[in-house]
Amino acid sequence: MSDNDKGLSIIRGVPLSKEQGIGALTLGGYLQEVRARFGPNEAACFRHGDGVERWTYEELHTRSLEVARALLACGISKGTRVGILMTNRLEFLSSLFGTALAGGVATPMSTFSTAAELELLLRNSACSVLLLERDVLKKDFVSVVAELVPESATAAPGSISSRDFPFLRHVAVVGSSELPGAMEYWSDFLARGESIPSELVAAAAATVAPADPGLLLFSSGSTGKPKGIINAHRGACLQLWRWRNWLGLDQEVRSLSANGFFFSGNFAWALGSTLSAGGTVVMLPTFQAEAALTLMQAERVTFLAAWPHQWAQLTDADNWQEVDLSALTYIDRKSPIAAHPTVNSDWIDAQHAYGSTETFTLSTVYPANTPEDISGESHGVPVAGMTFKIVEPLTGAIVPIGTRGEIAVKGPTLMLGYLGIPLDETLDEDGFFRTGDGGYFDKEGRLFWEGRLNDIIKTGGANVSPVEVDAVLSTMPGVKVTKTVGVPEELLGELVVACIVSMEEASLTEAAVRDFAKAQLASYKVPRRVLFFDESDLATTGSAKIKTAELREMAAARIADD
Repeated sequence: MSDNDKGLSIIRGVPLSKEQGIGALTLGGYLQEVRARFGPNEAACFRHGDGVERWTYEELHTRSLEVARALLACGISKGTRVGILMTNRLEFLSSLFGTALAGGVATPMSTFSTAAELELLLRNSACSVLLLERDVLKKDFVSVVAELVPESATAAPGSISSRDFPFLRHVAVVGSSELPGAMEYWSDFLARGESIPSELVAAAAATVAPADPGLLLFSSGSTGKPKGIINAHRGACLQLWRWRNWLGLDQEVRSLSANGFFFSGNFAWALGSTLSAGGTVVMLPTFQAEAALTLMQAERVTFLAAWPHQWAQLTDADNWQEVDLSALTYIDRKSPIAAHPTVNSDWIDAQHAYGSTETFTLSTVYPANTPEDISGESHGVPVAGMTFKIVEPLTGAIVPIGTRGEIAVKGPTLMLGYLGIPLDETLDEDGFFRTGDGGYFDKEGRLFWEGRLNDIIKTGGANVSPVEVDAVLSTMPGVKVTKTVGVPEELLGELVVACIVSMEEASLTEAAVRDFAKAQLASYKVPRRVLFFDESDLATTGSAKIKTAELREMAAARIADD
């Protein structure tokens, strides 16, 4: 008798062997396969001040091969971590796939990072090579890295040696006029590989197996520090192929991603759905609404990978009514973007879905254009090879179908583990990852996600740890108690809201607290609202911990009154 027959909440997707449309399962193999399928097609384009640069799939492979040869010349070996600190630009793609071809582990890092956050990423990742973009909005990452690694400032190019970052040996920079001694211009970095034969790259790529680590990504965790999440090549590649199938994109698709590829969601969602179809990724370094609309018109964008809060920014942009978006066919018919006078779309997005960085995006989904009478208000059904169970949070006992509990998952896209944390401390005795999210399955095998059992805040598509925010705010003079919560909001999903009790003599203001947070936190982690409470307002548990649920309700009511 199966578990389903017993009425228990164990739900499985179809066997992985029955899934269609899956190709190579290493990142290097993926690149080689899409190159073989779509060689002369335009793979990506990047507009900049001097014009526009376009790469075909053949050129993407050639440029990636250049990076791979340079990395081998730098001495990387199988499993070496290569940091990639770049916005959405062509060099991000060649760095990603070049690392894979050379046998390394690509380690994309957030360009939202402050100096303190970047120090943690470099230290925890233990990357040996860092490939970075110098100027990102108002940030000069060369200056940031030079301060973090002062020993490199006077060293000869390519000879970084730092006691604080003992594995870091090389830093190569895209877009820079003058560099400290140990950092290399991009052209000089690529020139390193001229003596490395392509056959050596092929031999290195051939050693990589689907089960090997392929990507190291970072996500906010409940400990207050970024969690390093190690993903196998197989898990990442499965999702790259699947996103094209889930969305049903064709070879003519031209996709614009408004968010960084250092987030797993944007990586698989935008890159996978487009490259697996043979389409074109239109590169947008940072999201600026007017510039995005202008680019969508100029490049005849047909698919927009953007979060709901960015939809509002687009519709509020000064040029919203002026642009021609008639090429935009893959846009959910209920999206505000679909209301543009030049857009005509009946498409239904694959929005009934659930996932996380730990499963390299979606683990349940209904594909695009699934009728609403089938999807209902659910978050989809398990994808191929994935197994779910709903458990009682305290005991771990599996609950009956329809009963609410904690969502647990395992399957082929599950991470290899967190950096520095033994796997047996991450998975339960049956190999399931306990997500900390609450929900249930119905009799049709549909998942209904009902929110988090932990306190991670999901805002604008990104995860924010309130522990991390509170660790910063607690150091501000005048702050006695700080507790950050997520308050539901229509566009962002949740607002980051700091709830503060001030010292008696302090005269804190909302603006002052936000300015203090801005100096130490990435922009999306900075509280959107700061609320002040008397200590007597805060309900506590028997162990003197603030009751988060009650505080969240108070904060939501206060914001609604405002």
